[in-house]
Amino acid sequence: MIRAVERRLTDESLSGSWLSTRLGIGTHRLDAMRRAGELLGVRRPGGQDYLYPAWQFAPDGNPLPVISRLVAAGRGAGMSDERLYEVLGSRAGLAGSASDRLVDALREGRDDYVLGVVRSAA
Repeated sequence: MIRAVERRLTDESLSGSWLSTRLGIGTHRLDAMRRAGELLGVRRPGGQDYLYPAWQFAPDGNPLPVISRLVAAGRGAGMSDERLYEVLGSRAGLAGSASDRLVDALREGRDDYVLGVVRSAA
């Protein structure tokens, strides 16, 4: 049975090959961006490739400016990229509904709030 987090990752993410084609860059460059913290990439459960959550991209296809800061904050606190994905997919506050996730706060432009939650979750 696939965990809910793994199912959500698969459902809301883009494959590296699709994303590299969409961005017009090679898969090696995409991998370098992930390693440098410019993108959040999470290893596919049971696989060797990475998935890139679609919510980290603006409508023009570029990563949201806050993504590199979020990845740096998570990694700086000792958090794996997989754990950062889980935190960002979690509910935003105690009163939030299951559909009110931190990624929704990102879409609303509440970058500082999300950064604060990531820093405190480590």
